[in-house]
Amino acid sequence: MHATTSLECRPNCGACCTAPSITSPIPGMPDGKPAGVRCVQLADDNRCLIFGQPARPAFCGGLQPAADMCGTDRAHAIRWLTDLERATAP
Repeated sequence: MHATTSLECRPNCGACCTAPSITSPIPGMPDGKPAGVRCVQLADDNRCLIFGQPARPAFCGGLQPAADMCGTDRAHAIRWLTDLERATAP
């Protein structure tokens, strides 16, 4: 089992807004987004533009930064989330 120590989001990462698919509507992406596609609500500094707003998908709020997911860099987070996406795909 992996450790799931809570963390703060890594500045300028945005891995969780790029790697996974999101099947619910997002402002600007009414059909959600496929895995590996950058969310349109991700700012140039990789911060969520709709964080804390009702339009933010529940899926996004469910992803919380943790040591096992985020690792030491963005590349680790992308790999971890991509592997999770593959493992949960139908």
